[in-house]
Amino acid sequence: MQTTLSESARHLPRAAEAESILRTCVHCGFCNATCPTYQLLSDELDGPRGRIYLIKQVLEGNDVTQKTQQHLDRCLSCRNCETTCPSGVDYHNLLDIGRAVVDAAVPRPLGQRLLREGLRQTVPHPDLFKSLVNGGQVFRALLPDTLQSKLPRHAPPAKPRPMTLRERQVLMLEGCVQPGLSPNTNAAAARVLDRLGISVIATREAGCCGAVDYHLDAQAAGLDRARRNIDAWWPGIEKGAEAIVQTASGCGAFIKDYGHLLASDPTYADKAKKVSELARDLVEVLRDEPLEKLGIHASQRVAFHCPCTLQHGQKLGGAVEALLSGLGFNLTSVPDGHLCCGSAGTYSLTQPELSRQLRDNKLNALESGHPEVIVTANIGCQSHLDGAGRTPVRHWIELVEAALP
Repeated sequence: MQTTLSESARHLPRAAEAESILRTCVHCGFCNATCPTYQLLSDELDGPRGRIYLIKQVLEGNDVTQKTQQHLDRCLSCRNCETTCPSGVDYHNLLDIGRAVVDAAVPRPLGQRLLREGLRQTVPHPDLFKSLVNGGQVFRALLPDTLQSKLPRHAPPAKPRPMTLRERQVLMLEGCVQPGLSPNTNAAAARVLDRLGISVIATREAGCCGAVDYHLDAQAAGLDRARRNIDAWWPGIEKGAEAIVQTASGCGAFIKDYGHLLASDPTYADKAKKVSELARDLVEVLRDEPLEKLGIHASQRVAFHCPCTLQHGQKLGGAVEALLSGLGFNLTSVPDGHLCCGSAGTYSLTQPELSRQLRDNKLNALESGHPEVIVTANIGCQSHLDGAGRTPVRHWIELVEAALP
């Protein structure tokens, strides 16, 4: 795609990257066939090809409007289009660049600003978020349905973590919302890894991965969180930790991008690259281990929801399914498994109507095989899907841990 950046756009920090990505796109439109919002709205500007053109126009100096911002806001950043694209267009990075330019040029309405700032001041703070969740549970009956659906229906308390310090060690991101919404997930992961001779070193100083800020008009704040996490993990890395494990695929996808996002930071570029190289989704660690040592012979009927950040962001589609099948779980067929559930971080709050439609479509597909339980690999998807009040939704590692003899 021929592109001529405006003089002002050429001075942007990522101008060369944006121009290179734009020139990669051949306008074929294959991306629209797998774009969730294009499927719902049938609007060219609500598909990847249309959004690429909008960003191109902005970077070439055309007027930026609230309509431009709206079409970019509606994108889930699911990256399904990247999986489909025959030209290898690095869409999510172009979208980040375009959104930053548009958000700097178009002031948001007061309601949107308050919502986004409120999310930024609560979601990335684990203790505050957990307190709000606990308070919400106490007063659940008094809350409107929209808020009740955001609270976990069943949140088993975290089981004790193993205290043995083994020769093999990994670091683990505790996350920001998971301790409040699904406190047993990381504990279950630690218990399974311990059975395989791997100790989990929790680093409380490493909090939110930074994605919440980064995708809510505060990219600089998101990168600052990335730097703090790198500082928190670095002593463990120097001591020989073999991986940084994430049980939330959304966090994992963002951490694996640290090296790219901080490549121009002279202080953190090398460390960020190392952190991204060490970042592993939990399934990447477990699939290389002798799982027969766990002694699991499960037969539960399960539907697996593969989050976009796992299959499109980290290119790990099929990995969890293979692991669960190998352990004996009976996996049901899920039609249109490539499509997004509508969670997409805070999307369910900033775009509730579209998010709800996508969630209901996804649940219909997941429930078509009549599973006993639905499992997933990302806390946002888990909370979003379970909030419909239908088939229970859990993290897959909790089923594995529960099946340990």
